[in-house]
Parts: sequence; C-alpha cells; structure tokens
Amino acid sequence: MLNLNKRLRMPSAFTILFLLIIVVAVLTWLIPAGQYETTRAGNVIAGTYQSRANSPQGLWNIFEAPIKGMLGTKTTDGAISVSLFILVIGGFLGVTTKTRMLDDGIGSVVKKYAGQEKVLIPFLMTLFAIGGSTFGMGEETIAFVPILIPIMVRVGYDSITAISISLIGSQVGCIGSTVNPFATGVASETIHISPGIGIGSRLIFFICVLVISILYVMHYATKVKKDPENSYVFERRQRDLKEFVDKDHEVVDQLSPKQRHVLVAFILIFVIMICSLIPWTSLNSKFTIFDDFTHWLTHVPFLGDFVGTNILPLGNWYFTEITTLFLIGSVLIMFIFKMSETDFINSFMSGMGDMLDVAMIVAVARGIQVVMNDGNITATILHAGETGLQGLSSGVFIALTYIFYIPMSFLIPSSSGCAAATMGIIGPLGKFSGVSGSLVVTAFQSASGFVNLVTPTSAIVMGSLAVAHVGIGTWLKYIGKLMLILFVFSIVFLVICSMLKL
Repeated sequence: MLNLNKRLRMPSAFTILFLLIIVVAVLTWLIPAGQYETTRAGNVIAGTYQSRANSPQGLWNIFEAPIKGMLGTKTTDGAISVSLFILVIGGFLGVTTKTRMLDDGIGSVVKKYAGQEKVLIPFLMTLFAIGGSTFGMGEETIAFVPILIPIMVRVGYDSITAISISLIGSQVGCIGSTVNPFATGVASETIHISPGIGIGSRLIFFICVLVISILYVMHYATKVKKDPENSYVFERRQRDLKEFVDKDHEVVDQLSPKQRHVLVAFILIFVIMICSLIPWTSLNSKFTIFDDFTHWLTHVPFLGDFVGTNILPLGNWYFTEITTLFLIGSVLIMFIFKMSETDFINSFMSGMGDMLDVAMIVAVARGIQVVMNDGNITATILHAGETGLQGLSSGVFIALTYIFYIPMSFLIPSSSGCAAATMGIIGPLGKFSGVSGSLVVTAFQSASGFVNLVTPTSAIVMGSLAVAHVGIGTWLKYIGKLMLILFVFSIVFLVICSMLKL
C-alpha cells in the first residue's frame, strides 16, 4: 500500500510546470504560426492576421524557457521583478518573525476571539476582494499566506482555509472587477470606452460572487473544525502545527511595547503598499493629493535631495517600488526592535530562503508564455476566436466570449497583457451581436479572475500553494465545486445582462 501511495504521489509544482512547457512546445509543431499587425501601443488590429513561417520550439528552447521566463524577452515580460519581490517579502517576514510579534499577536487574537474565529473569514475575504476589484491585488497576496496559516491552523482550521482567504478573496475581486486598472482599465481603454461604463452591473456581480465564495470557504472551514479528517491536507496537520504554530511558546494577553511598535510599522508598510498600487488619479482626476505631496517633498531644498528626487507618488508604484518599501520596512523593524546586525542579516536571509522555491516557481510558470510567444502560436489561437465569434445572438455571443477567455487567460496569464492582445478584436465583434463593449469587458475580466483561481501558469496560485506546501492536485479537488458554481453563475449573469442590454 505504501509503495502504491508513493507511485500515485502528485508531482511537484516544478514538474507540472515543466511538463506544461513541453506540451506547449509540442503544440508549436502542430499549430500553424501567425501574427497580427499592431498599433504603436502594441494593441492587435482586427482583421490583420496572417500566417507566417512556423517557429517550432525544440529541446533547447524548452530548457531555456524558465531562464527567459525570469529575465524576459522582446515579447514576454520577465518574472524577475515578481520573484525579487517575493524574496524580499520573505526577508521582511523573517525579520518580523524574529521579533515574535506575529506569534504573540496571533496568540492574543485567538485567545480574545475564542469561539468567534469564523467571523475572520468573511471579514478578511472581503478586504482581499476589495483589493482585487479596485487595484488588481494579486501576487502581493502571497505575502499574507504565511501570516494567515498560523491563525487558521491554531483555531482548528487548516492551511487550505488560509490560502482561500487571500487567494480566493483577491481573485473573486478580480472576477468582479469594478475599477481594476489591469483588467477593467486596460480592456476599456483598448476599445475606447470609460472604465466607469457598466460599473453598476459589475458591482452587483462582485457582491454576488463574493458572497458565494465566502459561504463556500466557511462551509469547508466548519467541516474541518468539526472533524480535522475532513481536511484535504489532514496528513500535513501535525507538520503544519509544528512549522507554523509554536505551541511551546506561552500565549500572552498583549504585546510588549517594542512588539506594539513593530506591529504599527508592520501595518503601516502594508497600508502604504495598498495605497501605492491604487491608481488614484485614474479613478478621479481631481484626486491628486499624493502627486501634490510628492511634488512638494521632492522640491524642498535639501530634504528633496535627501529623500530622493525620483520617488514616485503613491498610485504609480509597481514591483520595483513596493520591493524597495519592504526592504526599508525590514531595516525599520530592525531599529525599532533594537535587533543586532547579525540577527537582522540571519533572519532576513533565512526568510528569503523560505521563499526561494516560490520565487523560482514564478519564473518557470512564465516560461510557458515564453514558449507560446516564441513559437508564434498565440496569434493563431486568437484568430480562431476572432473567426468563431462572428454573427451570433447576444446571449450566445457573450457566453462564448466568456468561455473563449478561459483558455486565453490560461495561455496569457497577465490580465493586462490578455486585454491588450484581444480586446481590440473581441470588443468590436460584440457590436455585430448587439453586445455592449462594457459587457465584453465584464466577460473578459470575470474569465481572467476565474482562471487565476486554479491555473498553474499563475504566480499567485503556485506561489500561495508553495508557501503552504499544498499540491495543485489537492487544491483542484478542494476548489472544483466552487469553480463549477462560479462558472454557471457567471454565464447566467452575463446572458441576463445581454438580454437587458446592460
């Protein structure tokens, strides 16, 4: 029996992703190559598809794909910025863990809310969903997984519950995006409509999918707490308790003064990160407080030069800036806690080491897209969608558009990249079927968020699972029913909206 279990053991995330690279490489030999003409902004021009010489990807290309996935190519952005962010986040958490602020804080929270832990699930999922809906919260959520696991395990839930709060929460927010600049913003701009058009129906959609997801996660968490053997990761329970929960540490009623100061800095860092990623001026052109403050700060004599004249205002930050933020946060916590230089370096490097496999998974996942683009089959797959969606009724068109964007979002995991590559084609096609451009945007972003719940090409999925030591196969077993519910509900909602001409 033991030998059989070993033979049936799920391969690692690295193996699965590398096998997918091989599969996509084989497809470059079978699918004809093609290309579209593009605008200066890089948007595809409808009706310009033409065949080109095949670019089959061979053995060298397969092994080179993860390297290019990390460094990037002319047609595929590299994952190095995301990977470095994950490593620095790991260092930041390592330094924070050294202060025992998280352990003692978690213990005091559990002690205070004993018997009421279930309220944390809807509260936290709603916060993550708002982040996903407003500014496309994604890879940043990986940092929260090692923080949430001790809380969930300690109160009787499991690591899957912890992953669900951040991963499902944020991506359900993306499914029901309201003003997400990477999905709603790019898609709307591509077909030349305001991101605000259709926001009413998208807000209703957001609330509905969020409620569905919260109920699903709470139902699972309740079953696990009632009987731990109901957990999909029950065999890891003792290891999770040992790794994420220090039972030998005495539970305190409150944090020490230094730990409270660390907690304030810890929260401040994450608040700044969230504020830095929301495109304030894009949402409201009059909301220029961060731009005005940054302009003032950088032009104050001496102070501006001391801080740095090239600092960007909050709302314009991306991975380079938020990675720098967490590096600064690590140093800040070192000084607040009066940590020695040796302890700081050791804890920072140890934290980075804990995240090394997660950072590498991101690069390997990006290698799939590298093989597709280098093999020139992305345009051919897109062309198949262009020709297959013409001349249909509004209900059929929007349903097929949603279905079409599921494999497209798998093949192009970047929501902004997928929107820029396809909306210039699919958006105008909707007019022939009486479907508004805003509804096509809703179909696109809901499919993109749907795929981001499970796709192994997503850094969010594979990174979160790697942190919690949960296999992709286990995750698929757990989330399968929710995916089916969301799939059916999304299509029904979109069809109704098309009939009501929303």
